[in-house]
Amino acid sequence: MITLTGVQKSFGPKTVLRHVDLTVPRGTSMVIIGGSGTGKSVTLKCILGLVEPDAGTITVDGSDVHEGDRDAFLARFGMLFQGGALFDSLPVWQNVAFRLLRGALKRPRAEAREIAIEKLRRVGLTPDVADAFPAELSGGMQKRVGLARAIAADPEIIFFDEPTTGLDPIMAGVINDLIREIVTEMGATAMTITHDMSSVRAIADHVAMLHDGVIKWTGPVAQMDAAEDPYLQQFIHGRAEGPIAAVR
Repeated sequence: MITLTGVQKSFGPKTVLRHVDLTVPRGTSMVIIGGSGTGKSVTLKCILGLVEPDAGTITVDGSDVHEGDRDAFLARFGMLFQGGALFDSLPVWQNVAFRLLRGALKRPRAEAREIAIEKLRRVGLTPDVADAFPAELSGGMQKRVGLARAIAADPEIIFFDEPTTGLDPIMAGVINDLIREIVTEMGATAMTITHDMSSVRAIADHVAMLHDGVIKWTGPVAQMDAAEDPYLQQFIHGRAEGPIAAVR
């Protein structure tokens, strides 16, 4: 579904992606792990066309990401942002139905509200939450609203940016379970970036280790623990000693 070949990206003198090769099979869940500043978020932005790579090619479903109708391309994606990224001035249902109230996916207002309430139910939130404002919700509830918005238009591809950041272990487990269930039910292709190894084990079919702008290791999550790559082993076990230098 998604293929990156030789993708490179620099910002001024700082090289973020050196030569990224990655394939995400259709209908599977790929999790990208790696330290802060290794280029995980930039990789997602390049796929979405928000950042232009300096070299390399990126295709989605066989087509270059820069070809064809831009709105139709973006309509295939859903996104759960790290900080929730909810609009404070809009009630919850309008946050969830944001794409359904405007643009190419526009639906009648009453229909958009019904869809929003159904998606809220899917992530374990009751209809009375629909008219609340984000500031009235806990962090875990806000994350669920963000997840409901990500799936509101039934996207083919969903990106999850640090989905459990800022959540307690129990709520993180709830969010991981929801992501796994929703991706499986929808048959969507998923890409997640995270530091949380419990999330990796809960939601990944495949894992890619990104370090210094290069994919150091990629393979099925079941093979991750036995893999011999020293970068991967240092990261997944949180060891201070190893090829990844700690910033002091």
